[in-house]
Amino acid sequence: MDERTALVTRRGENYGGRSREERATERRERILTSALHLFGTRDYDDVTVADVCAAARVSKRYFYEHFEDRPALVRALHREQNRWLLEGVAAAAPETRDSLDGMLRPAVHRLLELLRANPERAQVIYINAPRMETRRRGVLREDAQFLGDLLRRVSGHPTDQLRYERMLLALVAGLSEVIIDWLSRDMSEEPGPLADHLTDYCLAILDLLVP
Repeated sequence: MDERTALVTRRGENYGGRSREERATERRERILTSALHLFGTRDYDDVTVADVCAAARVSKRYFYEHFEDRPALVRALHREQNRWLLEGVAAAAPETRDSLDGMLRPAVHRLLELLRANPERAQVIYINAPRMETRRRGVLREDAQFLGDLLRRVSGHPTDQLRYERMLLALVAGLSEVIIDWLSRDMSEEPGPLADHLTDYCLAILDLLVP
């Protein structure tokens, strides 16, 4: 539970058979669900707090009990959606493989399959939320760490940790830009060939890094 929701739930009693905590959590989820649809189908600048509140059927008072402002909402939404995406990718990656190709190829294919099957989530993760530059940089670092964790299943420890971390960051930044280009063209290209191209890109860079 986030800090704002926790603060709200400490002040109430049961109403209609539900506790203050249950009602606050349910309102927050409605706000996030509405925000996912709105920010997933419209440009960032075209969505207002009032739009989100109307779709979620909550007053602005309740909105501001959970989120400081619109950017705070989008940051929370982005964290939630990026976590969903990384969990899906991790589930597709084999626990052990003898090669980087065997580790990365199914994971990258799953990444693009998830994005194509969930265009609203894809829009939030790669288009709207990354417009907030600080959040975008933070997410790239998180994704680089996630990739490093996957690679440890098949590779040893790097001899130059700083170089390794910087190259992983550059790698995921490049992946993100290609995926954004794909999304901007309405994901018209089948994900299979793109996944293979991105995997080959990863392998070319990692061949320089992984002992």
